[in-house]
Amino acid sequence: MKIRKRKFGAITMSDYVKAARKGSRSAEQELLGPGFHSIDKTHRSKKMYTRKPKHRGAQE
Repeated sequence: MKIRKRKFGAITMSDYVKAARKGSRSAEQELLGPGFHSIDKTHRSKKMYTRKPKHRGAQE
């Protein structure tokens, strides 16, 4: 098989995906700040028992 040389200035699909992911990541960091931010969080029931003092007053 012959390997094709890439034309100078031509944008491949992998280049497009890489640029889109980099742009998305930088936009997210501007919005939320640096570091990891979870997108999906588990839904916690109101009836869920917790020992934290800030939640004890709401139950009583």
